Amino acid sequence: MFRLASISFALAAPAAALDLGQCTRTTHVSHGGEAEHRDLGAGRVAWAEWWSQEGVYVDAYVADCGTARVLTTRLREENVGARQFDRLDAGQKIIERHTRRHPSLFSLEGLADDLANTGEDTQLSDMKTEPCACASLYPDMRGAMTPFVLN
Repeated sequence: MFRLASISFALAAPAAALDLGQCTRTTHVSHGGEAEHRDLGAGRVAWAEWWSQEGVYVDAYVADCGTARVLTTRLREENVGARQFDRLDAGQKIIERHTRRHPSLFSLEGLADDLANTGEDTQLSDMKTEPCACASLYPDMRGAMTPFVLN
């Protein structure tokens, strides 16, 4: 009887939490994906989206899981259009400087202002779908966002 009870409990247990390492993945067969997911603390996360087929780009994302807001900026682009630039190092330094601040002094708006002359197409927007890093690190902050599904 004890054995049956423990089997029933195991089947009823919630699924294991998403591991941050699972967020690094190829999203477009062999030429696009997400990488460098990291916890910035206080409900904030960051990651990069990359593309490398007949052109290259790298976009940096910084999201606030609690407010469902995300900053996006392009830090590298080659052979996608007329623009050619690589500001990965400069952009990462700006992001790191902002994320070292006390959470009360950090804002996505301030980060966007500082990235305006480094990144291209920098924008703030609302998130409708939970990003992988938020699902992994801050699942209790999902709010009204559609839950992330690993596929």
